[in-house]
Amino acid sequence: MNKLLSKRTIQYVTLALVLGLALYNGVQDTSIGTWADSEQSLTNNAQVNSAYESRQSDVQVNGVGQVVKVLPDDNKGSRHQKMILKTSSGLRLLIAHNIDLAPRIGNIREGDSVEFYGEYEWNEKGGVIHWTHHDPVGRHIHGWLKHQGEIYQ
Repeated sequence: MNKLLSKRTIQYVTLALVLGLALYNGVQDTSIGTWADSEQSLTNNAQVNSAYESRQSDVQVNGVGQVVKVLPDDNKGSRHQKMILKTSSGLRLLIAHNIDLAPRIGNIREGDSVEFYGEYEWNEKGGVIHWTHHDPVGRHIHGWLKHQGEIYQ
């Protein structure tokens, strides 16, 4: 009986460890600003496309796009670095990255790839992605931009 109990205990502990590792490796905690790899971000462009098609706003999304236009910074109120990205589906997104709360991407150029995690706001032109930075008071999910392997949040 003790051998059977020991085998079952070992099986349960092993199962718990395997499940724990699977959860650890498979779940990404976006509230602390972790980021997905490029392949997952490409897949997640579906979130942005869906939000655009259904005219939704205030939707947390991540994805990737190519810079088609680097715009001048918006220096009224909170300063924002601005650029337009084009996703693989052709959707154009305005990125409004708060540079009072997060580092500015200094070497951004047209044609560069940028991954993003932020809040989507619908508009007829494609939409806006903002909250691509940490929230200093902790009331909003932290967002980020990733350019050339570096994360800006």
